[in-house]
Order: sequence, then C-alpha cells, then structure tokens
Amino acid sequence: MGFHLPSTAGSLHGLRIVDLSRVLGGPYCTQILADHGAEVIKIEPPGGDETRGWGPPFDGETASYFQGLNRNKLGVVLDLTQPSERERLLALLETADVLVENFKIGTLERWGLGYDTVLATRFPRLVHCRVSGFGADGPLGALPGYDAAIQAMTGLMSVNGEAGGAPLRVGVPIVDLVTGLNAALGILMALRERETSGRGQFVESTLFDCALSILHPHTPNYFYSGKEPRRTGNAHPNITPYDMFHTGSGDIFLAVGNNTQFAALCRLIEAPQLAADPHFADNRLRSQHRSDLRAELEQRFAAWDGPQLADTLVRHGVPCAPVLGLGAALAHPHTAHRGMKVEMGSYCGIASPIKLGRTPATYRSVPPALDEHSTQVFGELSGDA
Repeated sequence: MGFHLPSTAGSLHGLRIVDLSRVLGGPYCTQILADHGAEVIKIEPPGGDETRGWGPPFDGETASYFQGLNRNKLGVVLDLTQPSERERLLALLETADVLVENFKIGTLERWGLGYDTVLATRFPRLVHCRVSGFGADGPLGALPGYDAAIQAMTGLMSVNGEAGGAPLRVGVPIVDLVTGLNAALGILMALRERETSGRGQFVESTLFDCALSILHPHTPNYFYSGKEPRRTGNAHPNITPYDMFHTGSGDIFLAVGNNTQFAALCRLIEAPQLAADPHFADNRLRSQHRSDLRAELEQRFAAWDGPQLADTLVRHGVPCAPVLGLGAALAHPHTAHRGMKVEMGSYCGIASPIKLGRTPATYRSVPPALDEHSTQVFGELSGDA
C-alpha cells in the first residue's frame, strides 16, 4: 500500500511514518527519513503547524521556517480533540510502521492513545517515537522544553561566548536539531531490532539528554579536573593554535591538532623558528603560551590574503578555512559539487547530507499545503482511491 512511490526508491522505501510532530525536532527527524524514501504523512491540527507563520520571509502564505523542514511529506489535518478524528488516526496507524509525536506528555493518554495502554497492544509492530523536553518523570518530568532554555540550563550557554563575556546562546537551535537526529537514529535502531523480534518499541529523544550529550570536550574535562569550563570565544579549551585569526584581508580559522601540522604551518608561513621554539614544542606547551603564539602568528598572517592562505594551508594538510558568511558558503563551488541545494519551483532547501551510493536521497515533493493530501490519504484507507 502506498501513495507516492519515487521513481528511484530510497533506502527506507516501504516504511510508512505517521508524523504528529510540530515545530522543529520532530519534523527535522521525519524529513531525514522522508528524504531517504520513507512515506511520511504529516498530520497537523486545524490551525496548522505553528511554524507556517514563523516569518518573514514567506513563500506565498507559508513561512520559510516551515519550508525548511517538511518536504517529501503528505499533509493532512486531523482535530485530535474529537473522538471521530482519533478513530481516523487509529485507522491510519493500522498501516504504519512508525509514529512520531512531540505532544506535551500526557496528551495522548488523555485522548486514550497512550503507548503502553493502547498503541503497543493494538499495534504490536509499531515504533512509537516521542520527542520531549525532559521525559515523562523525574524532577523535571513532563515539563515543556524549549531549545534556548535547554541551552541555558544544561551548560551549553556557559561555554559559548567570548572570554570574559556573558554566556551566549548558540546561533542555531542546535538542541532541537540534535534531538531530531537522535530521534531518527533511535527509530532506525528500533526498526532494525524489529526484524528479529517482530515487535515495535517506544523510542524517546529528549532535549535535555541530547544537550548534555553534545558538550564534549567540556564534560570529560570537568569529570577529570573538577573545574568549571571557561568561555574561550573561538579558541579551543584543549588545543592550540585552534582559533580565528586576522590576516591581511579576511579572517581565517586555524585548527592545528598535532605537531606535524604545526611544523607544516610554520614552514608554509616562512617561520620555521616557531616550530623549533621550546615554548611551542608540543600542544601542552603551546596551550600554556597561547597568547604569545597568537601574537607571533598574527604578525606573520598580516602579510597574507586570508582565503589564499587558508587554501594553501589546507592543501598542505593544515586544517584551515576562510570565515565565510552564509551567502558565500551557499554559493561556494563545493556546495554545488556536493549537490547540497535542492530546488523545485519556488522551493529551495538544503539537501540531505547523508550520501548513499546505491539508494540516494530523493526530492519528490515540496512541503505540503495545509490538508493538501487529505482526500488522497483517507480515500485510500476507505478504498476510494
């Protein structure tokens, strides 16, 4: 049974996912799965996913925010506060492999759709993935979670910002995004296990857990030193030189991770004496004398064009890149070479970064209009399609 079959089936072709999630983490997860061939049915409340209004900019009446997360999905509306609409959802779940939702915890139970009490029994092969802020229990159980607030309370903001400056939110909703990624991973793990057991299971990805999981190397540093991390701006707390540097024209980011790279850097900027300086003999010493090393390097970088220097260094094995704006990054020839932009009519988005040799991602449809596919989806269930 299927609605829109791609001409080239992706690696997840044949999976049906019912997506009740809204905003970012859940939709990001399901777009990953949809790009790789899963059939995703996005169910929205009558007013739609609120991100349809999170603009400007807009593509017609729909905000760019929504457009960035919902391609390759079939769109239908159900008012799940109504018993008859919940029955339609249950009918749809008869044919589904996965349910993804990010309702406030307790909502599905209040509607008589709890996983343990109803769904696991009625649909034993169903994988139920819940994206939540904190999980169902514990000191913060069932409380709502928001990316910026989670960044604040898990320590992410405490390590982000300039040295001596205030804590700073990461400039992208990194917690929501990594929670969506982990949700997709969890779903695929549960589906893999189902091949052996024949049974679905409950999968949970919480913002709180995921935020703590991405604090490397600060968490191991704290575990083994007992010291709170300090904000270091662009500098790495463990490695030197690993920072942004000014040049004669434009900024570069240098990420030297070992002595061989440091020696190559010094040779290429015609300062081999720096590699021979006992103050800079290894990373431990370079980190102890980082301010002196920075001054020495920027004095020499002043004679270089930044993009040219970065290109020279990286082609000789020294990790380095020019610091670009978003427009320049999207216009970079390598962005085009990697096929990282998708255009379909007025739609433009970032392609899947997951590259599979035989079953690549496909881009089959633009994000749906509100309730665009209701007749198609429910007509098939009733035998009318």
